[in-house]
Amino acid sequence: MEHSEPLFDDISDDHTSGYVAIVGKPNVGKSTLMNALLGEKLSIVTKKPQTTRHRVLGIHSGPEHQAIFLDTPGIIEPRYALHETMMGQVQGAIRDADLLLFLHEATQDEPDTQSLKKIGDTPAFLVLTKMDLIPKEETLPLVESYEDRRAFDEVVPTSAKEGFNLQTLLHLVLDTLPEGPPFYPKDRISEHPERFFVAEMIREKVYKHYHQEIPYSVQVNVVAYEERPEGTKDYIDAEIVVMEESHKGILIGEGGKALKKVGTAAREDIEAFVQSPVYLNLHVKVQENWRDRKTVLRSYGYRA
Repeated sequence: MEHSEPLFDDISDDHTSGYVAIVGKPNVGKSTLMNALLGEKLSIVTKKPQTTRHRVLGIHSGPEHQAIFLDTPGIIEPRYALHETMMGQVQGAIRDADLLLFLHEATQDEPDTQSLKKIGDTPAFLVLTKMDLIPKEETLPLVESYEDRRAFDEVVPTSAKEGFNLQTLLHLVLDTLPEGPPFYPKDRISEHPERFFVAEMIREKVYKHYHQEIPYSVQVNVVAYEERPEGTKDYIDAEIVVMEESHKGILIGEGGKALKKVGTAAREDIEAFVQSPVYLNLHVKVQENWRDRKTVLRSYGYRA
C-alpha cells in the first residue's frame, strides 16, 4: 500500500513501516499476543475457538517505525459461509503482510501442517506461545519438525501471560520492517470504528458469562451509537443475534436478569474504552441459520 503524499513532513528517510499478520489455528493465543504487544485490548479473548471473526488491525507506532499488526481468525477448513469469509480474511492478511507471526502452542507437540500449507512463502517467524506451561527444552523436537518443513527467519518462544520474550519479539519484528513512511497517523491505534469494538466487547461478555449454554453462533450488531452533549450519557443500542428461540430465552433470563448481567459487564468495558459514560440498550433477536446466509452475512459486515 502506498500514499500519494506523506502523512508527516518530519519523517526520517530511514523510517520503517509494514504489516505483520498473526496467523495459526484457533486458540493458539493470537489475540492475546497482539493485545500484549500493543499494550491495548483490541481483540476479544475467550475460551471458545474461532472467537476472532474479522481481521483486527492494531497499530504500534514509534518515532522511527510503525508496525501494523493483523490479528486473524484461526485457520480451519470452512464448513459454512461464515467460515469462508473468515478464511478470506486470513488470506487477505497474508497477502498484505510484510511479515507473518506463525503461532503454535508450545504444549502441542505436532506441527500444524494444515495452517502451514496456507501461508505460502511470506517471510515468517515461528512463535511458540504459552511457554509458561512447558520446559523450553521439550519444544526442541517441535521446532526441528517445523524447520524441516519451512524456513523461518526467527524462532521465538513466548508467554503473554508471563510477559516472557514479548519485548524481544517486538524488537525483532521492528528490525524486520521495510523502510517507508507511516500508513496511519502516529496517534491512532486501529482503523476500526468504535462501533466495531463495542460489538466485540458485548460478544465477549456473552461468551464469558454463558460459555456452556450459548454456542459459537452469536452475532452482535450495533444498531445505533449516538454521541450526546457533555454531562449526558452516549446512547448505544445493540442487538444480540442467536439462531434459536431457546438461546434467546437463555440470554434474556428470568425477568431479564441474564441480559442485564451481560449489559453491565459490557458497559464497564465500553466506558473504559471510549472514556465516557454510556447508556447501553441490549435486545436479543433470532435469525435462523444466519451464518450460512451470504446476504445476511454481508448486512452484518462480513467480507471475504
